[in-house]
Amino acid sequence: MKLNNRALAVFATVAMGSSLLAACSDAGETKSATGDAGANATSAGIVSYNGCEPRNPFLPGLANETCVVGVMNYVNARLVGYDVDGKMYNELAESVESTDNKTWTIKVKAGQKFSDGTPINADSFINAWNYIVRENQTQAFFFENVAGYEPGKDLAGLKKVDDQTFTVELNQAESDFPLRLGFVVYAPLPEVAFKDMKAFGEKPVSSGPYVVKEWVHQRSVTMDVNPNYDGPRKAKNGGLEYRMYTSPDTAYNDLLGGNLDVISTVPDSALSTVKTDLEGRDISRSMAGVLAIGIDMTTPHFQGEEGKLRRAAISMAINREEVIKNIFDGTKQPAEDFTSPAVDGWKSGLPGSEVLKFNPEKAKELWAKAEAISKFEGPFKVAYNSDGGNQGWVDAICNQVKNNLGVAAEGESFPDYKSLAGAIHDLTLKGAFRANWTADYPSQYNFLGPVYASNADSNRFNYKNEKFDALLKQGLGENDPKAAQAKYAEAQQILLDELPAIPLWYRAITAGYSSKVSNVKFTGDGFPVLSQVQKP
Repeated sequence: MKLNNRALAVFATVAMGSSLLAACSDAGETKSATGDAGANATSAGIVSYNGCEPRNPFLPGLANETCVVGVMNYVNARLVGYDVDGKMYNELAESVESTDNKTWTIKVKAGQKFSDGTPINADSFINAWNYIVRENQTQAFFFENVAGYEPGKDLAGLKKVDDQTFTVELNQAESDFPLRLGFVVYAPLPEVAFKDMKAFGEKPVSSGPYVVKEWVHQRSVTMDVNPNYDGPRKAKNGGLEYRMYTSPDTAYNDLLGGNLDVISTVPDSALSTVKTDLEGRDISRSMAGVLAIGIDMTTPHFQGEEGKLRRAAISMAINREEVIKNIFDGTKQPAEDFTSPAVDGWKSGLPGSEVLKFNPEKAKELWAKAEAISKFEGPFKVAYNSDGGNQGWVDAICNQVKNNLGVAAEGESFPDYKSLAGAIHDLTLKGAFRANWTADYPSQYNFLGPVYASNADSNRFNYKNEKFDALLKQGLGENDPKAAQAKYAEAQQILLDELPAIPLWYRAITAGYSSKVSNVKFTGDGFPVLSQVQKP
């Protein structure tokens, strides 16, 4: 699958201006919201799909990892959603409107209920968003643009108008604000959540098409259909089972054996045979994601000018095309920036992007300059989680670094994503690590702000640059999408110069499903549209 064609962009451009999303979907328009509703008839089977053990409980303010979002996507409804073509539709929102792009009026659809029967209303959102900021949870950063944002306090920019309506005042005009509202951090919470948030995080009351029945840690999460859900993602099956695997090969073998219904990642070992193995039930498409090597900028030998030289040298010592051909059977595209071709505004040839091109001679030159500053004490290590099928590409790039720079390099394996993420988050891991990012919502800003802004929770690199932060803010304030993209391009030039992370390739969806299910589709963030999967 070739991903270098802009015609394959996952997300459509969203028209900017006032009255965005005003009554753009209702119960009679659910086919476009789900991608392909197929027949309206439902099936009774429980659909199983592969996943991993979440590091965090099922709380919107802690949803900063794929493993937990892999459940919350189906348990939580949001104001808006994105279909398989990247088009935005209303889920809980009746409308999201603004006359100045600074103060937004959000009307919640009347009659919507949580799984416990209580109403979903303006308070459900105001209380949820305030709680995240008041408790300074990991995802509080997403509300930094709201007027009055201050960790530990409620958001002054949130105002209740009536039971179904509230307003959001931003610090500055932001034309793409509605795009964010499909991310799970903006999901509503019922009143019962605030009585015991710890218990709620283990078994939450649902606003989405499914409700958690049981979470057996390290094994599975089972979900029943939520009978109170009345939105565009009504379940066409009898429930879900999220199974936690320690190896993608094991999950794939279960799929081939008829013991798993949907797999979101085909292992590298099967990429060349998947079409034959699944007899046409494989799925390949572009994805709004990028994989990089992150390096904590406080790591010895990776600080200051020495570190800048070493990061550039390592980047240019890696032959991305060769790894993609030999490990991924040509299914990925070498990275040219920090965003993705699957998001509007991407373009090839940004100034400074040559640092992401294979150039072993230049790499040796830069490494020698770094050695003149201070001798490197190896080995160069790249940490990864072994349950995600990462060993092949990590070993490949380490061999390239070793061969092209003459530096000892090796992978450092962690048993699962949870343990790797914990080491990175707790700053106990000093050195390079697998840094994967999938868009929370379809915007270039989402690849930059939450990951590289100075105070962002997902900034695992100890990276701080005030000029970069300022350019992001300016981009958010632009009403013209092209003007915003120009600011983001300028911000990326700073990243390409300093390389807090080394982009490797853009992610692609390589998935599949068993003969027991039908109507399987994936959205651009890599998640299957499970509510529409049918199983007898």
